[in-house]
Amino acid sequence: MLFTLINEYAPNNVKNDVLSGLTVALALVPEAVAFALLAGVSPLVGLYAAFTIGLVTSVIGGRPGMISGATGAIAVVIGTLVAFHGVEYLFAAVVLTGLIQIAFGVLKLGKFIRLVPHPVFLGFVNGIAIVIFIGQVKQFRIGDAWITGEPLLIMLAIIAATMAIIHFMPRFTKAIPEILVAVIVGSLAVIWLGLDTRTVGDVASIKGGFPPFHIPDVIFNLETLKIIFPYALTMALVGLIESLLTLNLVDDLTETTGQPNRESIGQGVANTVTGLFGGMGGCAMVGQSIINIKSGGRGRLSGVVASITLLMFILFLSEYIEMIPIAVLIGVMFMVVIGTFEWCTIRLFGKIPTLDIITGISVAVITVLTDNLALAVIVGVILSALSFAWESASKIFVKQTQNDEGNNVYEIYGTLFFASKDRFQELFNPVEDTDDVYIDFGNSKVLDHSAIQAIDKLAIRYKRVGKTLHLQHLSAECRLLLKTAKNLVEVNVLEDPTYHVADDKLA
Repeated sequence: MLFTLINEYAPNNVKNDVLSGLTVALALVPEAVAFALLAGVSPLVGLYAAFTIGLVTSVIGGRPGMISGATGAIAVVIGTLVAFHGVEYLFAAVVLTGLIQIAFGVLKLGKFIRLVPHPVFLGFVNGIAIVIFIGQVKQFRIGDAWITGEPLLIMLAIIAATMAIIHFMPRFTKAIPEILVAVIVGSLAVIWLGLDTRTVGDVASIKGGFPPFHIPDVIFNLETLKIIFPYALTMALVGLIESLLTLNLVDDLTETTGQPNRESIGQGVANTVTGLFGGMGGCAMVGQSIINIKSGGRGRLSGVVASITLLMFILFLSEYIEMIPIAVLIGVMFMVVIGTFEWCTIRLFGKIPTLDIITGISVAVITVLTDNLALAVIVGVILSALSFAWESASKIFVKQTQNDEGNNVYEIYGTLFFASKDRFQELFNPVEDTDDVYIDFGNSKVLDHSAIQAIDKLAIRYKRVGKTLHLQHLSAECRLLLKTAKNLVEVNVLEDPTYHVADDKLA
């Protein structure tokens, strides 16, 4: 029974998943503490979120190899709620966030992540890499002052040594994750040499007990719902977007396929649970997921091990974890930045459409400036949609011929929809045209109501000058659109032996 369970959560990869989980647990500590402080709550609130969310998503079937926990994107959203209403309203909002995400998954809305174009995905990944980098640069400040002199040189030396271990160790052996080795060796070296540098313990204490079950201490009424719902909805969308894009990233790294709807449900259950156990909420973590994949973690066992190990840190090993130098963890995250950033985007300039480049840069910039991934991705999708509409609108044209009776026949090429309707009108001159005009849609598509209105308008133009418009080679979808257009001016839809279209008069 135990073997079956282990095999399900880490098929043929138990050793790598366990070691990778240990590595990820070390990387989770400083970020969970930092995000908690950013949100204005106790460090333990961030650590409890990292433990419960990571464990629940792994156990109930989150994407194998992906790590979830407290994140900066969520911390940014909840800061105002905590400041004005207190931490209990935060816990209530997190529970509601989870319920919204569960509904999202149950309704199978996760598939809409496929609507995110590749330039938006590249912008998301690059923006996240830059955000992680900026987050590490902030570690070179104490209060309002930058670290200088000998302390700075010591930090830079530790960072360089850590990065060197991570970079060169795989050339000699891959038996143990290089990141785990770098953290252990770097920490022991600092202690042995007696170097004076900041540690995790200098940032905040991570010692605590087991997360207690706790129903949010708020009044459950409509007024409370009005307060927490906007935050819950924002957290749900931000969390799902970051999680599903991270899922796509892990798919690319592992050449496997995740399940967006299942992941949405997993994230929802995890947030509901963490809200009931004193956690600040969260979602998938790009940096830690990459650390996990690079360290060999492929199954859900790595997430389970990371979460349980983090709990052990909180309960029993806090004094040792607090000895880890901040510089070592900065070195680890710098390597994550290098591995996360899509360097291929630099070579894309001049090779892909300019609008795609603008979209990718816009997403990255918005991510960096606002730390709001949902906003960045939504803007990116809108820019991509507008770019597609603009390009498609300019590609509609006609080929003019005449039939045996001497009537003009226009073959339409391209897509007729809201963006191309004006260009469609410019292709015809009813006054100078023949008495009967045939428009052949065999190489075109009629997509929306704007397209129907464009045909309607063209029919009116021909009718005003006493001429007849005939439509042919319409697809079944086009004919259905025409049949449902109640006010369409009467046109003749001709029988098409190729497409088996019946004669029809529409009014």
